[in-house]
Amino acid sequence: MQPNLIALVCLLLPSLADGLVGFTQSSAVKGVLMCNDKPAKNVKVKLYDNDSGPDLDDLMDSGKTDADGRFSLAGHVDEFTTIDPKINVYHDCDDWLPCQRRISIYVPSKYVTKGSTPDKTYDAGVIQLAGKFSGETRDCLN
Repeated sequence: MQPNLIALVCLLLPSLADGLVGFTQSSAVKGVLMCNDKPAKNVKVKLYDNDSGPDLDDLMDSGKTDADGRFSLAGHVDEFTTIDPKINVYHDCDDWLPCQRRISIYVPSKYVTKGSTPDKTYDAGVIQLAGKFSGETRDCLN
């Protein structure tokens, strides 16, 4: 009987563990970054699940803009509560100071999908990086 019990535990353990870490959720975002009306190429963009408290933000995807300033990111993470996706943009548009300017743009909750593949993509539109953004910070370790 013990071999059967061990086999049963081995079969059920992944399902039990999955329930302990939450459920899989995903999100996707796309947009275009501009600097003084020119495409902001090779700009680092990261998609995170924004977490509060001692829990660090979960990186879901990262990439860089293409020659036209376009980016497209998609990712998933396991959480107990609905994820709060955001993108962080790290850039040097109109900036000559050390480190990079960092802006965060939050993705509306209606663009969160259950499962590992997003059903829809949030279009952040065309973002002009030359201006100062509310909540903008500097980041040397992105």
